[in-house]
This record gives sequence, C-alpha cells and structure tokens, in this order.
Amino acid sequence: MNSTSKIENPKPPDAQLDLRGTPCPLNFVRTKLRLEQMTPGAVLEVWLDAGEPIEQVPDSLKMEGYQILQTQFVASEDNSGFFAMKVQRPEQEEG
Repeated sequence: MNSTSKIENPKPPDAQLDLRGTPCPLNFVRTKLRLEQMTPGAVLEVWLDAGEPIEQVPDSLKMEGYQILQTQFVASEDNSGFFAMKVQRPEQEEG
C-alpha cells in the first residue's frame, strides 16, 4: 500500500490570490476575506513570500478552521521564489 501524508487534490483551485509583497497580517486578512466570498468546499491558491508570510498565514488559517491542502515552493527565473498554498473553505461552517 502506498500511504502519503499529503492530501491528494488533483482538481485545480477555484480561485487564485497573488499576495507576494503583501506584509503580515494584511496577507492573512485578504486571504480570509477571499475565502469567505467563496462557496463551501472551494479551493483557493494563495501565493505568499518566504519568511514570515508562509510561517504565519497557514497557522492563522488553520486556527480559523480552514484546511491547508498543499504548500509548495515555486522557484522563479531570478532565483527568488514564492510559496503556492492551496487552502479549502470548510464544506459547512462550524457553530
């Protein structure tokens, strides 16, 4: 049996949000607002800078009840890069 801890999510994200260059906590606020506009179960791909954004935003989203499906580093031609994080809005709201 092939077991992997990564959640397989072959379907493309429903929306994309480029927050490169956006400081904390503004990037978290914008991500959360965008997710709240989406339908339950929808997937948002968020582009975040390395460092504080990729360290803080996923943890903050998890505390709010969102599921992080995947995070991967995307290298760019100028040797910089960013993280592409897929986050899913819960199928049904808590409470």
